[in-house]
Amino acid sequence: MKLKNNSIENEQLANNRGWKEKNEKYLTNLQKFLDATDSIKDKELQRHIIGRMLKCDLVLTEIAESEIQKAKENKQV
Repeated sequence: MKLKNNSIENEQLANNRGWKEKNEKYLTNLQKFLDATDSIKDKELQRHIIGRMLKCDLVLTEIAESEIQKAKENKQV
């Protein structure tokens, strides 16, 4: 059951992230970051660095989405 809930949650997250993932500036900079990590010879370190950056990206995205939601709610009042 938890797996199904996670699947639904992941689908909702993917739908909500469209605004970011369609942004050319974001995609360009993400690609530059990934290109830069290609030069890291230690593949475990490379995966760790990419993973940490993606976690930071997720936190920042959640903050942005929360602020957007607050702004929308304040406009409707």
